[in-house]
Amino acid sequence: MQRFQKASLLAGTIMAGAMFAAPAYAQDTDTADVTGAEEATESTAIVVTGSRIQRKDLASVSPVSVVSPEEFRLTGAVNVEQVLNTLPQVLPGFTGFSNNPGNGSVTLNLRNLGATRTLVLVNGRRWMFADTNQLVDLNTIPQFLLSGVDVVTGGASAVYGSDAVAGVVNFRLRDVEGLELGGSYSLTGEGDGARYQFNAAIGSAFDDGRGAVTMFANYTRRESVFQDAREFSERAAGDGCINAGTTGRGDIGTPFSGPGGALVNSATAGLCGTGTRSGGQIGFVPQGSPTGPIGTFNAGPTGAQLPFIFNPTGGGSRAFQDPADLYNFAPDNYLQLPQERYLIGAYGHYEFTDNIEAYSELTFVRNEVAAELAPTPAGLSNVPLFVNSPFFNDQTRELLNQNPANATLGAGYRDTTVNFRFNDIGSRLTQFNREAFRVLGGVRGSITDNINFDAFYSYARTTNTNLQRGNISSSRFRNALTVEFDPANPTQLRCRDASARAGGCVPLNVFGSGLASQAALNYLSVDATNITTSELTNAVASVNGSLFNLGFGAEDVGFALGVEYRKMGSAFIPDEFLSSGDVLGFNAGLPTSGSYDVKEMFGEVRVPIIEDGFIDRLSLEGSFRYSDYSLEQVGGNWTYDLGFELAPIQDIRFRGRYSRAVRAPNVQDLFGGVGVGFPAAIDPCSDRGTAAERTTALRNFCIASGVPAAAVFTRPVQPAAQIQGDFGGNPNVGEETSDTYTVGVVFQPSFVPRLNITADYFNITVEDQIATRAGGMATALSLCFNTIQNAQDPVCRVFANTRNPNTGAIGLGNGGRNPLFDQANVGLLETSGVDVQVDYSLPLFSGELGLFFLATWLDEYRSTPIAALPARVNILEGTFSNAFGALPEYRHNMRVTYTQGPALFSLRWRHEGGMEDGRIKNVFNGLERIGTDPAVLPRPEIGAWNYFDLALSLDIDERMTINAGVNNVFDKQPPVLGAQAEQGNTMPSFFDVLGRDFFVGVNFRF
Repeated sequence: MQRFQKASLLAGTIMAGAMFAAPAYAQDTDTADVTGAEEATESTAIVVTGSRIQRKDLASVSPVSVVSPEEFRLTGAVNVEQVLNTLPQVLPGFTGFSNNPGNGSVTLNLRNLGATRTLVLVNGRRWMFADTNQLVDLNTIPQFLLSGVDVVTGGASAVYGSDAVAGVVNFRLRDVEGLELGGSYSLTGEGDGARYQFNAAIGSAFDDGRGAVTMFANYTRRESVFQDAREFSERAAGDGCINAGTTGRGDIGTPFSGPGGALVNSATAGLCGTGTRSGGQIGFVPQGSPTGPIGTFNAGPTGAQLPFIFNPTGGGSRAFQDPADLYNFAPDNYLQLPQERYLIGAYGHYEFTDNIEAYSELTFVRNEVAAELAPTPAGLSNVPLFVNSPFFNDQTRELLNQNPANATLGAGYRDTTVNFRFNDIGSRLTQFNREAFRVLGGVRGSITDNINFDAFYSYARTTNTNLQRGNISSSRFRNALTVEFDPANPTQLRCRDASARAGGCVPLNVFGSGLASQAALNYLSVDATNITTSELTNAVASVNGSLFNLGFGAEDVGFALGVEYRKMGSAFIPDEFLSSGDVLGFNAGLPTSGSYDVKEMFGEVRVPIIEDGFIDRLSLEGSFRYSDYSLEQVGGNWTYDLGFELAPIQDIRFRGRYSRAVRAPNVQDLFGGVGVGFPAAIDPCSDRGTAAERTTALRNFCIASGVPAAAVFTRPVQPAAQIQGDFGGNPNVGEETSDTYTVGVVFQPSFVPRLNITADYFNITVEDQIATRAGGMATALSLCFNTIQNAQDPVCRVFANTRNPNTGAIGLGNGGRNPLFDQANVGLLETSGVDVQVDYSLPLFSGELGLFFLATWLDEYRSTPIAALPARVNILEGTFSNAFGALPEYRHNMRVTYTQGPALFSLRWRHEGGMEDGRIKNVFNGLERIGTDPAVLPRPEIGAWNYFDLALSLDIDERMTINAGVNNVFDKQPPVLGAQAEQGNTMPSFFDVLGRDFFVGVNFRF
């Protein structure tokens, strides 16, 4: 029977088309910085992550943290993000909780330096990327086949090329022998958010061991959880009203509170006391009349026109409804995104002649992720409303007649701004359907006894189809609001524009809840389909081996030399409505298309000087890479690094490294089509500044920039807390450079067997950071108007001719022009800290007690949006903010295990240090750091956050293993952060938002 099973496996794998390969890996549990190692032709030679030179031990001059495959099993993970985002060195990028913003992918963000600065490898080679930003979607990596994950801190561009600025993460896949079947199921303590997966892998050696093949398949499904399923996110919250005399009602009808003031239900307007509408479903305001009344319909359940709430005297203070009347968009937003994934692939190798083998890999993945937002909040300015419309009652007509008459249509039409939340059409739904494949083929072997070669070619392509529902056509919305009586039937309304009527236009009644006809809604509603394609071509050829020996008992001098070619290309093809800008609900954008390539040569040398001499060990390492880009502004550049390893005695080893790394601009940086964005920002010309800021010079500059004199410092100027702008790529943007220093110690005391301790200091500086020009909308407004006040300065030129001449508001949607913020080399990033890792095992009661501890102390994290203005540096260590995320000064992850026979018991402790609101330090008046008084913030600080997880693994026999456990045992809920929240009133990718979470899994081996 056993012979028959092996024969069946062999026949099945060969018939399926073998010759798909992955290297095997070695580990050494007695080494502190255990890393994966690629099997070489010589059985004793290995390659560690961060180097291409084969060696006989696993020592590395770079700090390397290793995630074992058991870590995924003991957490019930169905995706790699569930484990990697708990590492102290990793801050979340996009995750399965990223609804808005988010794009359906999962990304890695080492040191919070940005996902674009983290290089992702699989088996030491570049993996396929998902979009125009050239980011790897971790959903494409088969988690159940991992033999381990290596996380290398700091620049590694000399070894691997562009993008390895923050570091490298290498996912190592394992060979399979026989048939493996498995699956897992997770469910929250609330009985929702189910996640389950089914895995299958089959592998076998053949031809007397000359070849081997592994094939695999995976199905994963994740059910959705909406924000109203948890108390902390059931109502959208913003910072409350805390200043005496404001008209907001932050102390009424809200479940949230905090020091200094309440957190209130968030309106579609801005902060309390300054918005132009309260956030009710329907509203309109006078056009060009800064002191006129502002009206907002309260959308009653019967659809009736309820009384207006308005301020007849105008000015900077707007009356608000009770918070219970404000629109709550939270229930229509996902907390956990639904997902469905199909993943298949194969890899293998065959030695077709002595010491030379061919290898190949093939992977295909289809990943479907949905996102959902509340129904479209549509707003139009300069809409000529027909005063005699039967849609209006007398009170409405009286209010409308206080607005200016339309210059073209006369006194029977009054210009106004109309705001409407399209609940009757339903939520904005977007579906991300991503299909990706990657093929790789290569040859490797020995040239001589000391020299080996490796050459491969890979091609990867990703197609992402984005389906959107719930969009509203801006032009059709205006057509349906501009109405007249039908001459053929004087009691009925029709759309005034004849061409619109021919296109199906139907008058739209938005002046009460549920009054719009289905025909009118059908006319407005637009579905959209957007396509993104990405391609990566990669070819690498290298030789490595040993040269000579220095004669002091150490290994031979090792080297590696090679050449590489890469071509990256992407295209974003938006739907015609999206590209035309005639869309409300999703951001409009223009097409993106572009590609470039790079030709490189690289080298590396390792010089062992002393081993087992008057000191235990001394060695030096160095590497270089020259890259020639087809991009003229990047051209040719060098990256390099130098490192050392010194062990005075066997128990202690010192190591250090300096690296110069480069990140070339990606397709989105270079060729990104201009898209519309709505960043939060404060206009210094409005009434939202302090008295000290309202100088005569600022007033004069505001008037010169296009703000009416009567509006400066007297009203909000901007109709909302978000200001519309255009954002896109820049074909002239250059590369980023970084310098990384690491110094560390490895302590393995001979008097305490099995104890390994490492401590490494890191210091990373990224110069010429590719970022939004002028630091983005908020920074540019503050710098231009409060500090520079020179219309010819590059920062101020962004705002030239962007204001509405009647109101002073910025942005096309407000009657002005959108300022353009493209990409530029403007910023500076700096971070430093210490990583500590402890690994220890101890025989205990005929079993084994194990401890693994990994911690990071963040000494410094600084972001300077405009390097030329160093005084505007953001001091971010120990802070949280919606712009930079959560950056606690101290984090750790500790797991204690006890193994007794076939059973393994585990306790994990995840600790996030306390943080303060980033606004306490990082609010500026021009170049002056003024900060924010903690007393006026709803949550000025967060204490330490701790999670505890339990797990059990039981080997029933050699063929069956069961895993079960519970994460977040004590059901710790995340903090509510108000205006500093990323989404869902908190940071759902950083804090645990599901609560207590149970899992069970089983694996079979045949």
